Amino acid sequence: IYMSTKKKEAKKVTTKEVKKEAKKEAHKEAKKEIKKEVKKEPKEEQKKDYAALSVELHEKYRGKLEIKSKVPLNNAYDLAISYTPGVGEPCLRIAKNKDDVYKYTNRGNVVAVLSDGTAVLGLGDIGPEAGLPVMEGKCILFKQFGGIDAIPIMVNSKSIDDIVQTAKMIAPGLGGINLEDISAPRCFEVENRLRKELDIPVMHDDQHGTAIVCIAGLINALKLTGKKFEDLKVVFSGAGAAGTAIAKMLLIKGTKNIIVTDRAGAIYAGRKENMNPEKDALAAITNLNKEHGSLAEVLKDADLFIGVSGPGILKKEFIAAMHPKPIIFAMANPIPEIMPNEAHEAGAFIVATGRSDFPNQINNCLAFPGVFRGALDVRARDINEEMKLAAAQSIADSIEPKVDCIVPSVFLPGLAKKVADAVSKAAIATKVARITKTQQFLSSYFL
Repeated sequence: IYMSTKKKEAKKVTTKEVKKEAKKEAHKEAKKEIKKEVKKEPKEEQKKDYAALSVELHEKYRGKLEIKSKVPLNNAYDLAISYTPGVGEPCLRIAKNKDDVYKYTNRGNVVAVLSDGTAVLGLGDIGPEAGLPVMEGKCILFKQFGGIDAIPIMVNSKSIDDIVQTAKMIAPGLGGINLEDISAPRCFEVENRLRKELDIPVMHDDQHGTAIVCIAGLINALKLTGKKFEDLKVVFSGAGAAGTAIAKMLLIKGTKNIIVTDRAGAIYAGRKENMNPEKDALAAITNLNKEHGSLAEVLKDADLFIGVSGPGILKKEFIAAMHPKPIIFAMANPIPEIMPNEAHEAGAFIVATGRSDFPNQINNCLAFPGVFRGALDVRARDINEEMKLAAAQSIADSIEPKVDCIVPSVFLPGLAKKVADAVSKAAIATKVARITKTQQFLSSYFL
């Protein structure tokens, strides 16, 4: 192959070199196109198309889940050993030793996605029936990324006692429970009670899944800014389920100066307006200097803004008053507290959102499949803080961070396995694991 030069002289090059150069150029062009796409705001027409296509898909398949048999059932012999009369023997063995339920059934790989439909995505309290498409969606994510057989459980009650009792009554058939879209502050009590009263892992993903991925993103963001967790001034907008969980995890990471704000401004110990027991508990461990004022006032000289509230809360001038190289996590969905382009114009160094059409998506799907996979693989009794922090570190370590890439894609090969391995090790180290991972066949899903 010959390549012409400006002087029209021929230079011989290898086919391999030509292909390598072409590949490099194609990669550059692809990156340019990706950057163009992520900067674009989705048009209203595109949003409508996604909605219409989703309705069409759900109607065509009548939902997204089905149950399939692992074993053949083609004749009387198959029937006799899969069901009666043969099935009586494993039943009797389990009756003698309840732990054998994990040996002879699928319990060790089953997670309930349990919801009352009171805080579904950005749709609010739409009820259990209307929340079912979301819970089915969550179940297929569990299967796709973690190899977990998840089932949606919709509770037709807003009573904490009813939700807790429902979970306890069905627990013998479950390996774990993922609480989903239960409104605050009830979600805190539901999770706390179930963690105390059950011996299987229970996690409210809206709290801890968000917190895990948020911390993973911050680990990488701090590498790029040269800052440390213990030196940060952090200001939150939103004191709900996710905000509370993130704040608590930041405290464990060593951050001391944390201020959480709500509609009434900064939350502090002794505040009377717009408080509840959960906010009182949060006030006892954050804002130790008892700073008063609005979001704009307390955000002055802050290093990090974390938004888990609503659209348009954060203004350009607020960011301009922050410490140099400010980090902005604007995670309200579908419209963030500030759009990324506006945040960067105001001086933001790193911007993350909850949206897939912008860089740095804080996506729970990076966490919960691997977290539950790791917990199930060692038959953990709980998902504790050490396991969550191990998951966050594993997610952070899976990439070489850049300003526009502080968390990996959910499609990164091997991510869920890495997270699961880290979670399993943390469970064993903190003595909440019943078995070591080598004893459990379920991890063969990743082989």
